[in-house]
Amino acid sequence: MALPRPDRDRPAREQAGRAARLPCYVVAAVLLSGLAPVRPAAAESAVEVRVQITPRHATILSSEIAGKISELPFREGEAFEKGQEIASLDCDSYRARLQLTDAKVSGAERKLEAIRLLDQRKAVGRIDVDLAASEFDAAKAEQQMAAKDVSRCIVHAPFSGRIAELRVKRHQYVAAGEPLADILNERELEIELLVPSRWIAWLKAGTRFTTRIEELQRDYPAEVTRIVPRIDPVSQTLKIYGTIMGAHAELVAGMSGIAQLTAPPRAP
Repeated sequence: MALPRPDRDRPAREQAGRAARLPCYVVAAVLLSGLAPVRPAAAESAVEVRVQITPRHATILSSEIAGKISELPFREGEAFEKGQEIASLDCDSYRARLQLTDAKVSGAERKLEAIRLLDQRKAVGRIDVDLAASEFDAAKAEQQMAAKDVSRCIVHAPFSGRIAELRVKRHQYVAAGEPLADILNERELEIELLVPSRWIAWLKAGTRFTTRIEELQRDYPAEVTRIVPRIDPVSQTLKIYGTIMGAHAELVAGMSGIAQLTAPPRAP
């Protein structure tokens, strides 16, 4: 008696039947999953740019008058407070000129009083009174100019800081407008960056980033404080300023390093 042959194709037919009963959208999803792999979302990209630490308050003090340097109370690197004397010039000739103008003012004032008294007695004409008043006003103006020159004999600090460089020596004669000293406030520092101009689309005040200072080989947290509203058409760069968060006495103006900024996904 012949035994029945095993149906070897039965599992395949059952699997095909189950597939035929699946909804069309399920079958399509299975097929597409093998043909079109899912792509991960674009990762954020970090870009490095050069930075430099600059003082927020820095200037070059110059002499407003010509004269000989008589005093330089501070040396390079020493600290001073706002309003303190940074340099003084020999003021003898300017004080003498002020005394001369004082005498002119006094004489012009007495002459004007006398002319007015004569005018009340009808002894002079009105033109004489006007001329005397004009002479008095001119003398007063000269007096004010002389007093201003005397006040310029002493150069005061416009803010607190340190002497970065002295450009003159004691007993040296300087001309009006000649630089005397470079000063800066080392307590308020900021960082300066040049970034690609296309970053203006996403870079805002308050954006945080990391800065590595090369001289110290340390990383510092920082944030953007202001953006200069002008793009360099040649280099296509944008200047921005930031501040290093927290107090760090080791930072000095002139240090430089690398800032690492992370652009958002699909940023230009």
